[in-house]
Amino acid sequence: MAVNLKGVVLDIDVPLPAGFRFKDVLAFHGRDKEQVSERVYTHTEFSSSPQLVNSLDKAMLWDGLAACLSIHFISNIAKVNLHIDTERPRISAATREGWSLRLEGLSRRMLGLDQDVEEFEKAVAGHRELASLVYRRSGLRVPQSASPFEALCWAVTGQQISVNAAISIRRRFIQSLGVAHSQGLLCHPDPASLAASKVEQLRSLGLSIGKANTLLALAAAIESKELAILDNKEKLGDESADAIRAALLAIRGIGPWTVNYVLLRGLGYLDGSLHGDVAVRRNLQLLLGREVKITAEETQVWLAQFSPWRALVAAHLWAMQSGDGF
Repeated sequence: MAVNLKGVVLDIDVPLPAGFRFKDVLAFHGRDKEQVSERVYTHTEFSSSPQLVNSLDKAMLWDGLAACLSIHFISNIAKVNLHIDTERPRISAATREGWSLRLEGLSRRMLGLDQDVEEFEKAVAGHRELASLVYRRSGLRVPQSASPFEALCWAVTGQQISVNAAISIRRRFIQSLGVAHSQGLLCHPDPASLAASKVEQLRSLGLSIGKANTLLALAAAIESKELAILDNKEKLGDESADAIRAALLAIRGIGPWTVNYVLLRGLGYLDGSLHGDVAVRRNLQLLLGREVKITAEETQVWLAQFSPWRALVAAHLWAMQSGDGF
């Protein structure tokens, strides 16, 4: 967790609903066991340090400055701390207030607190196939990436390769282009850092030439404001989601799965159809007790009945056989 080093420190408390599934958040941010950008602390690993139990540190850029976000789950409260590396140890009251409000919004988004899971669970309570699955994971929310851009980089990196391979490439990506925070973690690179890199550098990290070019095109589009819609701070509606979908699909190397994953994991949009996801199809086959593999088209039809929560249904399917933050 954060220590009092030089810089600006913000502290807020975020109330949590009863039974909040904080372990899902820790599992999502703990996928990389080498912990170059995130550290997750659990009771098994740090039983002698109660202040670290059920908490995480996440390095990120904050207005271009290296920062470390720490979240400690205690009862029904998330105690949030942001340590920003800066030569300006003092900031104005107005800046502190603005940053604190922004930190609260970021924390709520990353924890999935604005996702209307209660309404979803009521809507599917009587469904023959899904009701029991959702009941067993009541309160499941989709933990969010720190930024839509980080979710976008992860989605492109993970296309058509295993999760373990994607984690390794992501680690090298952050080690190569990331910014160090004073507490030892590396911040995920921003679009400017990525745009300034070369295809050869990205290829050396394990990315295919196609993925390298796609990432560079995305970074350039964000830097030129062509993809400014990714900065949307409001809860995403269907119209905004469609605009983002169209803008992303116009970039070579971006397909429907990547778009719907980013809408879900980066922007909290719960109605993208992830019918092309292999794990979603595999686990739907298990849920329905089918012997023959279910096609993407069949999955799309089955998910359609759950709009406007199709992506949340996919998250429940992911969680059927996953202990790594789905």
